[in-house]
Amino acid sequence: MKTSAFEVASRYVYPALRKRLVEILRKKGLRQAEIAELLHITQPAVSRYLREERGALVEVSSFSDVEERLCSLADEIVEERPDEYWIHTRLVEITLYGLGRGYFCQFHALIDPKVDPNECRVCLELFGR
Repeated sequence: MKTSAFEVASRYVYPALRKRLVEILRKKGLRQAEIAELLHITQPAVSRYLREERGALVEVSSFSDVEERLCSLADEIVEERPDEYWIHTRLVEITLYGLGRGYFCQFHALIDPKVDPNECRVCLELFGR
């Protein structure tokens, strides 16, 4: 295995979750500048997520339970305006949740042909509940 599960999580899954969160907030009618302020990121970063220049390699909206968690997170962010550490913690929790269910195993195998999703149980054992 050349690419660790943590690298997959940090380079691909987490940005994909953040991208989807930006999209959800945009669908709520928020402007890019408002989304940037709420998420404690720059407006150009929001623009890159919306133009699919960042976080676009992993499609997370196909997992209904992940989508539900992101929609709930978006509501909390709009209502409570939490700090960046709280948001980061929630996104990491959702990242680990998806890893623990094996949602990203096939993607991991695509970027690292040495990974065999039928044999690898790293994420399932570490993060599965």
